[in-house]
Amino acid sequence: MKSENFLERYLPKNKRVRMFIILIIDIFAIWFASFLGLLLRFDLNVEKVPKEYTQAAQGYLPYYIMITIIIFFLFRMYSTMWSVAGIRDVMHILGACGTAALVQTAGMVILEFKVPRSYYILCFVALSAEEVVIRLSYRIFVTLSLFGVGQKGNKRIMIAGAGSSGSIILKELLSSRLTEGKVFCFVDDDVNKVGKYLMGVPIAGGRKNIPELVKKYEINEIYIAMPAASAKQRKEIIEICRETNCGIKILPGIYQMLNGEVSMARLREVEIEDLLGREPIQVNLDEIMEYVSGKIVLVTGGGGSIGSELCRQIAGHKPKQLIILDIYENNAYDIQMELKERYPELNLKVLIGSVRNTHRIETIFEQYRPDIVYHAAAHKHVPLMEDSPNEAIKNNVFGTYKTAKAADKYGTKRFVLISTDKAVNPTNIMGASKRLCEMVIQMMNAQSKTDFVAVRFGNVLGSNGSVIPLFKKQIEQGGPVTVTDPQIIRYFMTIPEAVSLVLQAGAYAKGGEIFILDMGEPVKILELAQNLIRLSGYTPGADIEIQFTGLRPGEKLYEELLMKEEGLQDTPNKLIHIGKPIEFDIELFQQQLKDLYELANMDTDQIGIMVKKLVPTYQQQE
Repeated sequence: MKSENFLERYLPKNKRVRMFIILIIDIFAIWFASFLGLLLRFDLNVEKVPKEYTQAAQGYLPYYIMITIIIFFLFRMYSTMWSVAGIRDVMHILGACGTAALVQTAGMVILEFKVPRSYYILCFVALSAEEVVIRLSYRIFVTLSLFGVGQKGNKRIMIAGAGSSGSIILKELLSSRLTEGKVFCFVDDDVNKVGKYLMGVPIAGGRKNIPELVKKYEINEIYIAMPAASAKQRKEIIEICRETNCGIKILPGIYQMLNGEVSMARLREVEIEDLLGREPIQVNLDEIMEYVSGKIVLVTGGGGSIGSELCRQIAGHKPKQLIILDIYENNAYDIQMELKERYPELNLKVLIGSVRNTHRIETIFEQYRPDIVYHAAAHKHVPLMEDSPNEAIKNNVFGTYKTAKAADKYGTKRFVLISTDKAVNPTNIMGASKRLCEMVIQMMNAQSKTDFVAVRFGNVLGSNGSVIPLFKKQIEQGGPVTVTDPQIIRYFMTIPEAVSLVLQAGAYAKGGEIFILDMGEPVKILELAQNLIRLSGYTPGADIEIQFTGLRPGEKLYEELLMKEEGLQDTPNKLIHIGKPIEFDIELFQQQLKDLYELANMDTDQIGIMVKKLVPTYQQQE
């Protein structure tokens, strides 16, 4: 049970009862101010106060009380939330008391109650002081909790960021009965703030002082309230905080500060995405809406990680119809139910089928005539495809080819292929198959009115089969966490970023491009595992072991996003680039595709040799 402070424990819960109590206190305060004004005028000496002045104040007192209470009601003094009162509320009190003083002056003059002229001013000062104390008493009491009074819970909190967001978090911690903990210090990199106090809490140092301050104040929770900080700066601060083994929560971004949405509810646990150290990709939503709105859109593999997020984003941009195609009925059902609930007006069609089935694909395109196709259907697990290479070719390469041919035949305007960095100098059959898909797209674009493009990006955090869900599962089971090699590195992006890139590529598409995301610095998988263990509240090596299992068949130490032969062109989005397609003999490629198709369906173990002929950069593993 959460501890209560004195006022929460003893004040009545009923609002009307509370208002009545304050009303009675106000009546007493008005009576006291009326006579205190006279006492102040005569140096607090009762014997010096003339009897006629006392009689005048006493005679006007009933009018003074009644009129002042009415003025307080008009100024909403009984409906303001005084628990979070500030400077504006004090000015509100002064305005109400000032109005009451003016009415009092006029009333006593009209009714010929004679008092010294200074009495009106002194009475106003006395009433104002009383009302400020009365109205702010709860706020004052709460503020004392900074020094140990009314402390709630066992959380000893440090706030990183002594700006407006940090002060808002502190205020909410002090005033809300739903939050627990006590703030012991701030840290801020602004040297002009260090050594000062914010609402009684010391700004004790900068980010470099976090470890020593955690020990000094025995901190067990750190709140990072720096929404305007860059992704790189947030990563650096999180890295320092992680070493303290404190619980960490963070305000996600600056837009919340701009929208006035900073609050305790907005604080969230630090996610692995916060450790990427780069800003998330931004897209022009107007461009997306322009080419998606009112169009018939088909998403193959629409139940997968990327496909389902594509469907969510597209559904919000008012397509004429959204068609989801997936071979796995459970995935398709899940996204269908979600979209029906979120977008009840959406014209949604969910179909079960395989992109390898020529007749099924032809029938779908003939019936629905999609304007835009996002081709996300693919086998993507590297080790599994190494063991079943023919399936990778049949599904990835010829699933893409059949879908692309149907798009050409039935007048699709744009076809966007989801590709991968593993297509660059591939060392596994999955990567080689995706490189073949890019070549199919390039070939189709050269002979079709449809604009065919590919989007190439790195690993997607949280997608099915990615390392993050695997690491989390291993941590939940107590370890060990398995990493193939201590030197292995990868480029990472979030699912929303990947989808943003795909949607943006559709807007930029002119045909034949390979769009590539500037994904910043690559991340060591070992560091990723260590970070995730720490974010889960454990110590790597002590609580959770990390085991190195060796590179899997077809796995590289690092991935590339661009081949040497591919140039790099900029787009209006600085984080999206275009790789110049590598020229190849299209007629020869078409004939080789036929041979590859026959070989794949023979389930021969010679498929790798044939793939090598089509993709010279493929480095087949022994």
